[in-house]
Amino acid sequence: QVQLVESGGGLVQPGGSLRLSCAASGSIINLYTMGWYRQAPGKQCELVAAITSGGSTNYASSVKGRFTISRDNARNTVYLQMSSLKPEDTAVYYCNAELLGADYRYLELWGQGTLVTVSL
Repeated sequence: QVQLVESGGGLVQPGGSLRLSCAASGSIINLYTMGWYRQAPGKQCELVAAITSGGSTNYASSVKGRFTISRDNARNTVYLQMSSLKPEDTAVYYCNAELLGADYRYLELWGQGTLVTVSL
């Protein structure tokens, strides 16, 4: 069974930094685009950043210049380095991945979510 396991959330002061990690495990033939979404209380889920298997990236305008998405294809892991954090970045962050499973079936998976709280 393929799954995504996230880590790295927590409480940080405004202006601080955090790094989120998300590892895909299980029988995977190919891992395509991976990304991070977030959902703040009372708001819709939004794309934060995404990265293709070739390394092309896409960011929400609200995080450009502050967040960096990267991936380690050998470890099937995607990272989100968050800097200059603001209270409005407070949300549950979800990892997302598109992949080809062992039975050549296309899958889109979500992580369990990790809470990031930016506050004094």
